[in-house]
Formats: sequence, C-alpha cells, structure tokens
Amino acid sequence: MDLTVWARDLAESLLAEPLPRRWAHSQGVAARAHSLAGILGNDAELLWAAAMLHDIGYTPSLAATGFHPLDGARYLRDHTVADERLVRLVANHSCAVLEAEERGLREELEAEFPLLDHAVLVDSLAYCDMTTTPDGEPTTVDARLAEILCRYGLDSIVGRFIRRAEPELCAAVHRVEVRLASVGR
Repeated sequence: MDLTVWARDLAESLLAEPLPRRWAHSQGVAARAHSLAGILGNDAELLWAAAMLHDIGYTPSLAATGFHPLDGARYLRDHTVADERLVRLVANHSCAVLEAEERGLREELEAEFPLLDHAVLVDSLAYCDMTTTPDGEPTTVDARLAEILCRYGLDSIVGRFIRRAEPELCAAVHRVEVRLASVGR
C-alpha cells in the first residue's frame, strides 16, 4: 500500500464533497508537509499522511463527539489499516490535548491515543497546520492564530483553547523553522 495515495484518497472521499474548504486546507497542510521532507528523512511520508488526514474528524458522518482530532483518530483506528503512529498524530495534532481538556475529553484522548514520543513529527504537524489558511494557502503562525480567534470568538471553546495553546504552537513553528534553516545551510 502506498501510504500517500491511500491517505489522499481517504481524505478526499471524506472531505471533498461535504467540506470543500476543509479539503482545501488539508491539501495545503500536506503541501507544507512535503516541504519538510529534508528534516524528516524516513518519516516524511508519515507526516504527509497525517497532514492530509488531520481534519477528517470534521466529516459530519464521523463527528461522534464533536472533537475532530478524537473523532478522526477513532475512525482511523477502527475502520482503516492506519499505522498507530499515524492515528496518534491525528489524535494529538496542534496541541489537541488542550482543546480536549476544554471539552472534558482529555482523559479519553490521553488514554486512547497517547502523545507520540517523537517531538520532530509532533512539531512538524503543528507547523504545517498552523502555517496554512483554511483555504490551503501558506500563512504565518500569527496570522493563522488570529484567523482562528476571529472565526470562533475569544470565549468559545476553540477560542479559549487556541489562546492557551498559542505559546506552544508558536514554539513548535519556531523549532521547525530553525531545523529548516539549519538544513538549508
């Protein structure tokens, strides 16, 4: 099985029709992941697949809890042949544990899908997600965070989460940018 073909086909089948903007974002996040191949070595395909699949939990037919990282990871675990590392990346993308806490789902998330012990992959997925607009275009982390706050509102669950996660998301983006700069020398 070609992981990238499988991930793209699955994401497209779940997102393209019901959520075309989410599909555009996922494609943009995967394009960002492709640009990180030089710092990931053998894990480049895994990151690309996680980037492509990270938001499938928004698909209406999969949205059991309303928390997309958990819903997407459960679908991958229960209905596909996805590797455990891929499932755990999707479950925990972009500081998801903090949003899970806001939703009263932290214990469930951590019990079912422990954070992957691979900081470069975890940071890289956050970088890809937090530097891609909802329409799939490249952006800065600051602009992306501001857009999320504007879209959801400061006092929403997502607004509270993103304000709590901001320092770590910015730090993850910075760590990836430093790695990219060191490879480019």
